[in-house]
Amino acid sequence: GCGANGNAIGFLMEYENMHFVDAVEALAESVGLEVPRDEQAARQRDESRPLYATLEKVQLFYRRSLQDAPAAIDYLKRRGLDGDTVKRFGIGYAPEGWDALQSALPGEEANLLTTGMLVPGKDGGRPYQRFRDRVMFPITDRRGRVIAFGGRVLGDAEPKYLNSPETPLFHKGRELYGLYEARRAAQESGTVIVVEGYMDVVALAHHGVENAVATLGTAANREHSEILFRTVPNLVFCFDGDRAGRAAAARALLATLPVLQDGRDAHFLFLPDGEDPDSIVRTRGGDGLRALLAAKVPIIDFLYQHLAEDIDTSGIGGKAQLAERAKPLLGTIPRG
Repeated sequence: GCGANGNAIGFLMEYENMHFVDAVEALAESVGLEVPRDEQAARQRDESRPLYATLEKVQLFYRRSLQDAPAAIDYLKRRGLDGDTVKRFGIGYAPEGWDALQSALPGEEANLLTTGMLVPGKDGGRPYQRFRDRVMFPITDRRGRVIAFGGRVLGDAEPKYLNSPETPLFHKGRELYGLYEARRAAQESGTVIVVEGYMDVVALAHHGVENAVATLGTAANREHSEILFRTVPNLVFCFDGDRAGRAAAARALLATLPVLQDGRDAHFLFLPDGEDPDSIVRTRGGDGLRALLAAKVPIIDFLYQHLAEDIDTSGIGGKAQLAERAKPLLGTIPRG
């Protein structure tokens, strides 16, 4: 009806927003075939399969545990989430104690250690759960497979948020929370909104803004921007309007300039003081955030604003100083 044509691989790449290799692997798995690989890649794949399977079991355990955790359920309700949103993002609960995970998944201890779900005991002691008494957010790869977790503590313990460590499956500088869930809405709108936390992504999706993703405790980097530009032509970085938000925006700016090219664009949105995307949609709804998006700043305008913060550009000398500062950064943008 829409005039599209192609083959099964092209269909998955377009409809599911998969990369070529992912589409080939998904089709092969669906009919029980092995994709030919060189020896090293084949070994990595064989070593990774049981780790994915273990993390899938961990997610199911956390989701079941949430049903018997009234404090965690109450926390999610107070954050304005409903059952459908919790289910969509696979949110669960890590029980208190040191060995609930080992008891629930006997025989999986080695894989739980490799994936960072258990912490090795000191001096040869028994391993223990990394996540305890936390609301758990599964982190997925671009094919929707669980590769790590982030946990939000229910009490006053520190840190408030805790991520899985680096593992064979998880490299936090290369991953974005919510990208798998956001891909359809992002493609339809042509835009991804980059925010700073899990709850921002989940709350926005709950209020109908389904094209948001978050970095995982790291600053937005060049690889993040490149990954997102392969999905959509437009990025909007959404930050708090305070000093920390401006500093984070400056890092995102420097990371994004080198991957701009014809057809790609980026903007920056600074929220009112004391607000974050979660609080905006809870008080003003999804339309409230969309209204704020009208004030987003184009990346080059923000570049000049950022560089001119301590320069008086009303005179020719200030303008010359701004030009000198801008030249090397503008030089990082690819030709065209």
